[in-house]
Amino acid sequence: MEDRIICDRKPQLMTLAAGDYWWCSCGRSKTQPFCDGSHKGTGLAPVKFTLTEEKTVAMCACKHSGKEPFCDGSHAKLPE
Repeated sequence: MEDRIICDRKPQLMTLAAGDYWWCSCGRSKTQPFCDGSHKGTGLAPVKFTLTEEKTVAMCACKHSGKEPFCDGSHAKLPE
């Protein structure tokens, strides 16, 4: 199946504590930008990332970043 849903056309800025996180790559999660298991059956999987210290990050919400889970500006190139 592998259809990614665009949640937003701008990144989600957030400050996260040190630790492990699972970013939603499918766009179906109700707890964006984090995975809630809604990807099951899509052929997509969440992306695990680890922060070693508290950090402000720009999380990708368009689900098309080449630097997932972080925004790389790909949302600006998506068709309307």
